[in-house]
Amino acid sequence: MASDLSFVEYVADQIGCGEVTFRKMFGEYALYCDGKVVALICDNKVFVKVTAGGRDFIGNPVEAPAYSGAKPSFLIEDGFEDREWFTELIRISALELPYPKKRKK
Repeated sequence: MASDLSFVEYVADQIGCGEVTFRKMFGEYALYCDGKVVALICDNKVFVKVTAGGRDFIGNPVEAPAYSGAKPSFLIEDGFEDREWFTELIRISALELPYPKKRKK
């Protein structure tokens, strides 16, 4: 089941830091903060990339793959409803994550 665009827009709007964008990829969505992929949205579920800072912030995160064969991510079941908490998680995660590699033409 693909994610609803309205859900993706809602989750993106919950983030109050940096430049937040999203992009459709393979029928689902990648969520970017300041040009870095910080989360995936698959089947209307939010999966934040694993970072040490994110793990410390969450405390006892639930980890699950966003799709079959993917690395585990932090499954944010309803935490994105708390705008301040979710913004801080994304801010912390974005600081640790690398920028995407430039594609060769």
